[in-house]
Amino acid sequence: MDILIKGTIVPVTGPEDVIRDGVVAVRDGEIVYVGRLDGLNDFSADKIFGGAETAVLPGLVNAHTHAAMTLFRSYADDLPLMKWLEEAIWPLENRLKAADVYWGTLLACVEMLLGGTTTFADMYFFMNEVAAAVQESGMRASLSRGLIGYGPNAGEALAESREFILEWHGKAGGRVSCMLGPHAPYTCPPEYLKKVAETAAELGVGVHIHVAETRQETAEIRKQHGCSPVELLAGCGLLDVQVLAAHCVHVSPGDIEILAKKGTAVAHNPESNMKLASGIAPVTDLLGAGVTVGLGTDGAASNNNLDMLEEMRSAALLQKVAREDSMALPAYTALEMATIGGARALGLGQVIGTIETGKRADLVLVDLRKPHFYPPHDVVAHIVYAARAGDVHTVLVDGKVVVDAGQVLTVNVETVLDNVRESARGLVGKPKERSLL
Repeated sequence: MDILIKGTIVPVTGPEDVIRDGVVAVRDGEIVYVGRLDGLNDFSADKIFGGAETAVLPGLVNAHTHAAMTLFRSYADDLPLMKWLEEAIWPLENRLKAADVYWGTLLACVEMLLGGTTTFADMYFFMNEVAAAVQESGMRASLSRGLIGYGPNAGEALAESREFILEWHGKAGGRVSCMLGPHAPYTCPPEYLKKVAETAAELGVGVHIHVAETRQETAEIRKQHGCSPVELLAGCGLLDVQVLAAHCVHVSPGDIEILAKKGTAVAHNPESNMKLASGIAPVTDLLGAGVTVGLGTDGAASNNNLDMLEEMRSAALLQKVAREDSMALPAYTALEMATIGGARALGLGQVIGTIETGKRADLVLVDLRKPHFYPPHDVVAHIVYAARAGDVHTVLVDGKVVVDAGQVLTVNVETVLDNVRESARGLVGKPKERSLL
């Protein structure tokens, strides 16, 4: 199908590359033209979307989340990370069934699509169900089974990860890719991380891992191993493969130098880090050192939404106040992090993340005919500082329209909501008095 999209094109190929009154032409899921309408020849569109008051962006990339944790949204708020994990989240996760994860993931997909996110990096359990939900939703995703290296099931979990990767990597029309997912240096001993690195190299996939999220974690790793979490991963050989390192809040200048040298990408999660009081990642320093930085929401249990537009605003404002510098993280840089930065972090930078000919048509159309977008001085600033998920009108993934006029086309949303309600009831037992379940 040939699709023509009209509007103000924000290709994220450079801050000066915005095209007002531009068009994007899509054929068989591929972008075949970006520019002014008068430069488009021999193209007859089957469908036309957008218009004069539409912004057209690359699909947003959520570079770190735990999709099915939508099931735990608002269940255990206002706790520090380890207390939150050990006393609230991990006990509930032990009760999860495959069907719960399927419906929780599908709910996350619906929420992300409605907010303009077309791709996400997920680390969780029951990954076959996660992959099935991704396939049904029409999204693009990088999936990894969470691995805990301590305990009797560590070897079995790594074997299951291998099987999952062999079954799903490159499937769903190429929309599903896979990584290995060791949870963190404090849950995976060095010898296990070495096995993970060897397996990743053998399978030709990357690794998705939490790194230096809290000051407590960093201090404990240093106490046990005499080095920082980043130094530990480098010593294990893990950073010799493609690594997506989530958080990296408590990293030193030396750590940043290692990450840059190894080509390790970082997923910054500002709102989760704020909510769990984990700290402020040195994003400006990471970017300055040449580290690829994407943007993530983390799970909905620690955020509490999956809104990447909101995450961009938070990322920019947080760096400004942390450094007492209003120029610390400009709007365009935040937009890069949410698009091409995330795409590169997931190993998909040649496929998505910008609006360029030859790339897949993962596109978001934002309705600019809203009071908070007026007057129309700077479209990039509006998207980063003023946009809301409800402003997203149309979403394409791989050239297929998955959201139109604010309605998800691939999934029956009411069915998802009903099943999520039942899953949550089964997990938490009798609802709290104030609960709507």
